[in-house]
Amino acid sequence: MKPLNNKAWLLVLPVVLCVAFSAIIPLMTVVNYSVQDILSPDQKVFVGTEWFKTVLRDPELHGALLRQLIFSATVLAIEIPLGIMLALALPAAGWRSSLALVLLAMPLLIPQNVVGTIWQIYGRTDIGLAGVMLSKLGLDYNYASHSLDAWLTVVVMDIWHWTPLVALLAFAGLRAIPEAYYQAARIDGASRWAVFRFIQLPKMRGVLLIGLLLRFMDSFMIYTEPFVLTGGGPGNATTFLSQYLTQKAVGQFDLGPAAAFSLIYFLIILLACFVFYTLIQNAGSSDQPKTEA
Repeated sequence: MKPLNNKAWLLVLPVVLCVAFSAIIPLMTVVNYSVQDILSPDQKVFVGTEWFKTVLRDPELHGALLRQLIFSATVLAIEIPLGIMLALALPAAGWRSSLALVLLAMPLLIPQNVVGTIWQIYGRTDIGLAGVMLSKLGLDYNYASHSLDAWLTVVVMDIWHWTPLVALLAFAGLRAIPEAYYQAARIDGASRWAVFRFIQLPKMRGVLLIGLLLRFMDSFMIYTEPFVLTGGGPGNATTFLSQYLTQKAVGQFDLGPAAAFSLIYFLIILLACFVFYTLIQNAGSSDQPKTEA
């Protein structure tokens, strides 16, 4: 019997070291800060779970979490159906399809800080196209002073920036459907809605769950765009969890509470990823053809 050679694991050792340096060590540092009160660089006091209790009782955190959940739910409820509709409207093949895909993907190529700057100018009531048009329509629009206007502007900005990702994923799912399904539907006289409901939507379920996972993670960790656009204001209208964390860690320099909240934030994202991953695995297994014994 040929002896087993495990030396191939040495090839992944550099990757393990890089992950340990870039992720595990900082995570352990955050855990260390979350259970200590740092009085000075040389003086630390162990406080256990005190910072976790303090953070969880903070009303500012409750407000930021509520705004974050409403924002994530809103953009997901809009971007997923809108992305599907865009994918269905795209040409299936040819140069028109290639051109449409390139134009559709252009917002994804713009850096997040540039997106915030673009919409900051776009929404201004003196020089911005959208702001001037809304003002001429008689609407009292001002994202810098009106909380609802600021929140809606951030939502529209996120939809413009990230809906193309959902559309591209849905388009890939549509192109992966064998032509035989459509031929069978035409023979049976199925309507367009029936084709979408019973063929296209079930076959896109896997990629849509991936898109839902990616968009939830990104929307739940949004920081750069609203920070550039509104700075979290007016008031706390667009202060989401990431801004709350930054204010704690950088603005107020409360390293203990900031570290505790970082771990809570990390666990929320980890739990959501696990749920979505389980759904994706179940969707993939249900799409596999069943064989009889």
